[in-house]
Amino acid sequence: MKISTSRTDLFAQLQTVTRAASTRSAVQALSGVQLVAGGSGIELRATDMELGMRVPLPGEVVREGSVVLPARLLVDVVRALPGDSVSIELRPAEQDVELVAGSATFRIRTLRLEDFPPLPEPEAESRVEVPAEAFVATVLKVARSASRDETRPVLTGILVSASGTELRMVATDSYRLSVKETTLEEPLVGSFEANVPARALQELSRIAQASEEDRLTVSVRTNQVVFEVGGVLLSSRLIDGQFPNYRQLLPETYDHELQLAGAEVSDVVRRISLLAQKNAPLRLAFSDGELTVSARTPDVGEASETLPVPFQGEPLEIGFNPDFLRDGLESVDSGDLVLKLISPLRPGLIQAADGSGFLYLLMPIRLNV
Repeated sequence: MKISTSRTDLFAQLQTVTRAASTRSAVQALSGVQLVAGGSGIELRATDMELGMRVPLPGEVVREGSVVLPARLLVDVVRALPGDSVSIELRPAEQDVELVAGSATFRIRTLRLEDFPPLPEPEAESRVEVPAEAFVATVLKVARSASRDETRPVLTGILVSASGTELRMVATDSYRLSVKETTLEEPLVGSFEANVPARALQELSRIAQASEEDRLTVSVRTNQVVFEVGGVLLSSRLIDGQFPNYRQLLPETYDHELQLAGAEVSDVVRRISLLAQKNAPLRLAFSDGELTVSARTPDVGEASETLPVPFQGEPLEIGFNPDFLRDGLESVDSGDLVLKLISPLRPGLIQAADGSGFLYLLMPIRLNV
């Protein structure tokens, strides 16, 4: 195998593909990048068995073949190379690869090619084409609510469903729930529903935002999903298990429904949260015509701020995790938001006042008087 390519292109594509390389597998090849040179061009591949990535690399194939190289070392070497172009040649007898750029020569030992697994291909009959901008915007609305607790794997995913003109994503870590329903301009050809790891969708969003493509394709298989955007193929295992029925988690009625200026409330919560440290809750005390946001951390300090709100009735004080509350408020892009409350021990709901299809349900924290 021998190729020549631009050092800039190689470095940029390596930075993308190595995000899928394993950092803790016992199989050395999974910590590497596979470089494949064939009749259809050059491709870089990486996988940790959960996430897989295939990235095209512009360049000239002098001799076809494939090789696996240590990902981190390769990135560091390519970053440091002089000149604009680089030649990469496999030397089978020496079991290494020679990189030549300018007056510099590097020889890097290869990893076992046989240990690098094949990556899934998209299935033509199951491919659904989706507007990239709408897909990414929907992911970014809900991703923060996905759990990072691997002991409950079903909650580490985002439930993605698409059919007709509706794209819906749902995520929850059992403390909060995000739902975003996006109406598409044109109906989709085909449909799908899958619980996709949040990490895979966040990587896809990063790739799609860097690409100029306005469409991406989704191919859902038995236990895998393959996304394609801008020539990059990203594959991921799907999460087994039943995703919670989010509709059952949403209260049917609320005692209080307040329309608030989103930016103003977010600013106040951001300021007062500075004094909600060491797991201290953020307190929201409602009384006629006003809301007082306060926080107190023993041995650190306390803060409070009052703002006018259209609240009526018996005073109500409710506590929330400050980070989770801030996430919900910041997920409402702009304009007014609607805050719905029942009691200090029942979840509160944040949604965009413009009816954009975003819901954020947040469990309260029991307050000590």
